[in-house]
Amino acid sequence: MELTFEILMDALRNSILITGLVTVMMMMIESLNIESDGLVFRGLKKTRIGQVVIGALLGSVPGCMGGFATVSLYTHGLLSFGALIAMMIASSGDEAFVMLAMIPDKALIIFVVLFVLAIAVGIITDFVHGRIHSRHCHKADHTDCSDLPQCSEGYSIHQDHEGEGHGKKRHFTAKRIVMFVGLAIFIAALASGHLSHEHAGHGHEHEHFEIDLLSEEWMNVLFACLSVIVLIVLIRASDHFIEEHLWNHIVRKHLPTIFAWTFGVLIGIGILLQFIDISTWISSNTALMILLAAAIGFIPESGPHLIFVTLYAAGAVPLPVLLASCISQDGHASIPLLAESKVGFLKAKAINFAVALAAGYLSMIWF
Repeated sequence: MELTFEILMDALRNSILITGLVTVMMMMIESLNIESDGLVFRGLKKTRIGQVVIGALLGSVPGCMGGFATVSLYTHGLLSFGALIAMMIASSGDEAFVMLAMIPDKALIIFVVLFVLAIAVGIITDFVHGRIHSRHCHKADHTDCSDLPQCSEGYSIHQDHEGEGHGKKRHFTAKRIVMFVGLAIFIAALASGHLSHEHAGHGHEHEHFEIDLLSEEWMNVLFACLSVIVLIVLIRASDHFIEEHLWNHIVRKHLPTIFAWTFGVLIGIGILLQFIDISTWISSNTALMILLAAAIGFIPESGPHLIFVTLYAAGAVPLPVLLASCISQDGHASIPLLAESKVGFLKAKAINFAVALAAGYLSMIWF
């Protein structure tokens, strides 16, 4: 009973963290887009290669923060599917911190390899994906392009001239106050560390991590500062922007879905891992272990990936196994994607899995 309560509370804390970060990113994107009349992101949408590079860069940021930002940009139609794939390949989730602590020299090499591979696969993905699906965006309005944000009506670049008919009226309505108070509480919890991840097996590795500005604590402070910007937006924005864009579009439509899926997935994974010891799956067969590492990457959780990091640091598994695991898994970052687009999630993870297998087996030639 106590164990179940611990799983429940851990899932609740992580769900609030993930949902809060994604919501803040969505609100910032919405605000920047509306205030600039779409100019901020218009240039980004013109260059697919640039989008892929940005996705790879965000994925290279240790932890899940860059992944959440990429998913938010993707679901808003501001990053391509290839950019999403690039992020997922480049990301090593929260285990990037552990890798930097346990195997710093090898970790940096792996991160560079992942970054280069992410850009290459992202560009190829956009080329193939665009050729296959571009014709669907020109069909009737009922065509399902939910996995193609550049065609998705729900996430198109808004050209909302509030001065035409809506004015710039500002009233402290109940909706504005609810969002302001909720965000203020989230900022306090984030800055104080009450929403920090707790990953089994991490122990005290973070204490030896020398690049403090990239630690999870500093990343939380950074996002708390970014959240303060959204607080200012909540004060200054017009009633129309608060009502239509932030409340109806983000709070009512996306926030409940993201939280429900995140909470449900994390509880399911937490209970499952109490009865299944993934480490017992490990075998001395490198080829089989690469397959297992890539398959375990389907689990939207950082914990299982730690097994391969620890085994590699102990010299129990070769580099190809760790490489396949790093490519396949992306921590919690893919959970919001699962909530927003089931088709997009399955396609992205399938490509991720295939690349992980290919890279793992090909690298056996050299390692």
